[in-house]
Amino acid sequence: MFADSAKIFIKSGKGGDGHISFRRELFVPDGGPDGGDGGDGGDIIFEVDKGLNTLTDFRHVRKYVAQSGEEGSKKNQHGKDGEDLILKVPEGTVIKDDATGKVIADMSGDNMREVILKGGRGGKGNQHFATATMQVPRYAKPGTPAKELWVRLELKVIADVGLVGFPNVGKSTFLSRVTNAKPKIANYHFTTLNPNLGVVDLDGSDGFVIADIPGLIEGASKGVGLGHEFLRHIERTKVIIHMVDAASVEGRDPVNDINQINAELEAYNPELLKKPQVIAANKIDTLYDGDTTYIDLIKEEFEPKGIKVYPISAVSGKGVRELLYDVHHILKNMDSKPIIYEKEFDPNLYYDDPEEPFTVTKDEEEEVFLIEGPRIEKMLGYTNLESEKGFLFFQQFMRDNGILDQLEELGIQDGDTVRIYGHEFDYYK
Repeated sequence: MFADSAKIFIKSGKGGDGHISFRRELFVPDGGPDGGDGGDGGDIIFEVDKGLNTLTDFRHVRKYVAQSGEEGSKKNQHGKDGEDLILKVPEGTVIKDDATGKVIADMSGDNMREVILKGGRGGKGNQHFATATMQVPRYAKPGTPAKELWVRLELKVIADVGLVGFPNVGKSTFLSRVTNAKPKIANYHFTTLNPNLGVVDLDGSDGFVIADIPGLIEGASKGVGLGHEFLRHIERTKVIIHMVDAASVEGRDPVNDINQINAELEAYNPELLKKPQVIAANKIDTLYDGDTTYIDLIKEEFEPKGIKVYPISAVSGKGVRELLYDVHHILKNMDSKPIIYEKEFDPNLYYDDPEEPFTVTKDEEEEVFLIEGPRIEKMLGYTNLESEKGFLFFQQFMRDNGILDQLEELGIQDGDTVRIYGHEFDYYK
């Protein structure tokens, strides 16, 4: 099956601990500290490999851990840094935090390589802690912990044009005629699982990329069949071509088919209906005695809405050229940059960052506990507290960062109020 999404666990390397040791040289009984620093832990890095077009590998291996840094050693020797773990993904892969659904990175456009989880920093050896009054420090700093996260990878095909339609309306035949793609073509009522991509080359103008989005069925927006897997590929496209059987070879109503597919697009993401659409009324080569009944019905329904209808034959090529040049004209008047999803969540902020402190205090007058700081504010912006998953995620963040421990040190009791930037919660252990 076409591997379109995968859930995986990633973990960066722990920082190596600093070392405690002292020089032991002949005739120098009380040598100074010479404990070396620990090595940094390896990063988790995602990198685009243009030779890949599925996420199949991530369905077989779900756990990825970078190497930890080595402990420092005597004679001021620095521990070896842990090796980074580089995960190769197809272009168009969107990396999301599984707990919140927020976008961590979109591996598209210029973003070919991104550090998703930074490794822990190596700890300082005891050589750094010698002072005039403490010449024999028996203390070294431990390495900082590894960072870990469950992420969801979603492959969203990057194409200028999405070709949609029910199975068996001729999409594969059309794609093979107008592009260099070689999809399997047969008279099947089930559909190809792979979104086939091809490049349309037009005389005297730039070409564009078209994707045959596998046939949609009613209920796709609710995840029926492989609905969600197919619908997410349309999110990247700029123009949608609806292909219908204008001859109604199988007795289908082409007007109803278009309305059904638009209903599925709207239910999945209302923004999809804002994309320009054109209709390819296919199979005119099979019309009996030039009967244009269905073509006329399609035009009456959709052309008043600004959606052009092109009668075509994917088999003979009739009408195809006019359709392609109109689509090219639409694209030419749109932003040429690919649609890229903005970063919504930086997992490295989840962990302790000395440059972004926070405070936990008690307002004696109002009898509320206050949690403030730039990291807290950012995490609130990343998290949907209205959802159970998002609330649990934020609660875990506060636990991992010692905020709940600080509240208890301040004497918080069950039922007390905690205020975080306009949000108020009742505390229960």
